[in-house]
Amino acid sequence: MSWKDVAKRSLSRTTGYELRRAQPPGALPGRAVRPGNRLLPEPAFVMCTLRSGSTLLRLMLNSHPEIHCPHEIHLRYISVNFDERVAKRSMKEMGLNQERLEYLLWDRILHRELVRSGKPLLVTKTPNDVYIADRIKKCWPKSKMVFLIRHPAMIARSRLAARPGRDEERNIEIVRNYCAALERARQAYEGPTIRYEDVTTDPVTALTTVCDHLGVTFDPVMLDYGRHDHGRAVAGLGDWKDKIKTGTVQPPDPLPAESEIPEDLREICATWGYLT
Repeated sequence: MSWKDVAKRSLSRTTGYELRRAQPPGALPGRAVRPGNRLLPEPAFVMCTLRSGSTLLRLMLNSHPEIHCPHEIHLRYISVNFDERVAKRSMKEMGLNQERLEYLLWDRILHRELVRSGKPLLVTKTPNDVYIADRIKKCWPKSKMVFLIRHPAMIARSRLAARPGRDEERNIEIVRNYCAALERARQAYEGPTIRYEDVTTDPVTALTTVCDHLGVTFDPVMLDYGRHDHGRAVAGLGDWKDKIKTGTVQPPDPLPAESEIPEDLREICATWGYLT
């Protein structure tokens, strides 16, 4: 089964509510948003898998004087409901359905977070955003995306190390689904792709690429992220392990030999250039 088939299968496991609203990716960026419907017209999103080094990237981005990059927000699981039909009827008269109300809520949450920070630019990262990339673009057509990839076998290894005792086959399946969804978003939307391995070995170049895309200038203070306040490290809202708590960029672990790569991850490894 190819990663494209995996992407379709993983998307089929999202809620029917999400699938009903999915549209062809190419049509979403041009969708008009009525004036006044967005307080935050151009947020940026780091599209990534779990255990891909996204927390390290978040902390370095958040250290930039012009960028606020908060902990994971999990927009995918924030929704609104009409408890009575009269409420639905009322909102309809205002040109609002459930989806549009949900997008207003998403926008208000991110805008509130940005205003509290006092910075001009918001960048957010939550791994499961890869499953709602189309909806993000529908909500914010002018949003920017940055794609962070890591060797899939190392993602699987890191996820097991974070929570020992997990079923290895299930772990690989989850990692594969995330990678497939990320690749689907990467193919559908514009934005630079950076590697975790480059972030940890040549962070200046990787961060400069991201900053250029976001329209800001790279600042060396980003490298010493431990000197800045980023809020509490909480499980479920990003990496909370000792390595990230050092406050400085640490070298990556050695990549696995080709013979050590699980069969179900080999195709996406090849797609991402980790396997010839």
